[in-house]
Order: sequence, then structure tokens, then C-alpha cells
Amino acid sequence: MQAFEIQRFDGGGDPIQQVERPDPVPGHGQVAVDIRAVSLNFRDLLMISGKYNPRLKLPLIPCSDGAGVVSAIGAGVTRWKLGERVLPTFFQGWLDGEPTEARTAAALGGDIDGVLAKRVVVDEDGVVATPGHLTDEEAATLPCAALTAWNALFGDAPVVAGQTVLTQGTGGVSIFALQFAKLAGARVIVTSSRDEKLAKCATLGADHGINYVSEPAWEDRARSLSGGQGVDHVVELGGAGTLGKSFKAVRVGGRISLIGVLSGGAGEVNPVPILMRSIRVRGIYVGSVDLFEAMNRAITAHQLRPVVDRVFDFDDAAKAFAYMASGQHFGKVVIRVG
Repeated sequence: MQAFEIQRFDGGGDPIQQVERPDPVPGHGQVAVDIRAVSLNFRDLLMISGKYNPRLKLPLIPCSDGAGVVSAIGAGVTRWKLGERVLPTFFQGWLDGEPTEARTAAALGGDIDGVLAKRVVVDEDGVVATPGHLTDEEAATLPCAALTAWNALFGDAPVVAGQTVLTQGTGGVSIFALQFAKLAGARVIVTSSRDEKLAKCATLGADHGINYVSEPAWEDRARSLSGGQGVDHVVELGGAGTLGKSFKAVRVGGRISLIGVLSGGAGEVNPVPILMRSIRVRGIYVGSVDLFEAMNRAITAHQLRPVVDRVFDFDDAAKAFAYMASGQHFGKVVIRVG
């Protein structure tokens, strides 16, 4: 079986290497999935560079997000049949309920081997059905990026029609947040450094776009666009570098879903606005299988299609990572495997 591995973090050569591994065989309660497509996340860039966890046990197959077909079934499996299209879940042990240390201990492409391979073996409860109207390339974007955005907007206190959502950037999570918020009837403000990307967001239904380069005080502009009160919900992807601005952009009693560290994880954050303005900050770490299935039902009902920027061939996986690192993409970068 062909796969890509992270073999070292010393900076020598390509960060991932294509290798041959034995075909994995499903055990009791497991299924084998022939991977057809893999989608990249910012986490994967951090992972292959050693910035996510330099103490990872190597070699490791990277990437959490893939789509494929059930190709072999182990003893005792009752949920799946050969040939069914499925998506491995980011957390193999988080089926429902709140996250716990045990439920989030087996993350694909981190704690355990990921999906940048021709075949993977997972527990039968660690896959969900692929929405039938999606291609494999589109479906591969769902396990992490889409579910993170869904959890941010609907996992706790759901966004409702008439509210205003601000989402940062035009990567996978942010574009899904835009699409999901519009499904709920919310107004959406998007920030980006490029006007052409903001124009693309408008075609997806964004009500307003703010270029944070030409308008560095984007938090003030966001408040103005929301009647001077502040937005109801911020999908916070920047991290320490933007969190202070998000405190100013959100209304009193509003919500911030803290997801990313695109501006870096280090920095001083003043907690006083959280107290004085009753801001509710919730950390989002993907989501459960139960939440994944609920999201897929909504995607199917609305025939929503993920935004795929570019598709690379399997042998060009390193080029796909480099393209994502360049920041040129709008939406998701995908690797076609099968």
C-alpha cells in the first residue's frame, strides 16, 4: 500500500515521504476503507513541520480528513457493507456527548496514523456515511473543517435567523462557517486581506466583507455594520493576535468560538472584556460522531456543496502542502488518492 509518512522534524528534505506499507487488515469490529480523496487543514501543516507536537511518535501518516469506500469488513461488523461510501471521523473515540480526555485521545493524523494513504483501517463506529450528492473530493473536506464550523455555530447555542456572524479569513473553516450561517438565516461579515477573496465570499452570500489590511481597525467596522452594538457571534480563527479585536467586535453577551491560531499561539490576552461585557468564549476542537451525522443531514437537506479550491494528484501531495502554505487558496485544498 502506498502512503505518505512524516519521518523526521529536522528540516532535511521534504517533510513527507512516499513509502510502501503492508495493506492493513481489519480486525474485530473494524472496517478497511480505500481512500479516494484527502483534504488538507492548517493543523496538517503544523503537524508535518513539528510545530503541532514535536514529540509525536514517528513515522506517522498525516492528515485527518479523507473520503473513501468500505473495502473489507472485520468480524462482528454490523453497520457497514462493502462498497459503501464513508468518511473516517477526526476523533475515533468521540461518539457523542461532551469532549473528555478519553474521547479525544485518538485523533487521526496526530495520536494515530491519518488518511494520506491508499487504505486505512478504523473502528466501525469511527466512520459516517458520505452525503450522496457530494463527490469524494468535496466530501473529504467535511471531517475536520466543516465539523469544526458546524460545532462553532450549532454545537452549543445555535445561531438563529437575524443574528450577525463574523468569521475570519477565507480558509476551509471560515468558508463553511459562512455557508452554514447563511443556511440559518444569519447575516455574515467576513474578514480577509484580499479584496478578490471577499468578492468570492459575496457570491456565497456574505453580507459584508472587511479587508483587514486596508481597514486594520476591522473590529470597529464590524460594530458599525451591526448597528453599533457588535456582532452576535465571532468565529475566531486568528488566535492571540486577533482575539483582543474580537472582544471589541462582539456585542455584550455575545459569543466567540475560539478555533484557530493562524496569527500564532503566543501573546498576551486581556481577560477583562470577557468579564465586563459578559462575553462567552468557547473552545472548539472539531466534534463528535453524533454532531457529524447531524451536520451531514443538514448538508444533504440543503444540497450544500463545499468550496474546493484546487485538487492535486496523490504523487503531488508535497505540492498540495506547499500550495496551502502559500495562502493562495480559497476554501479547501484536496489530494485525489483513488
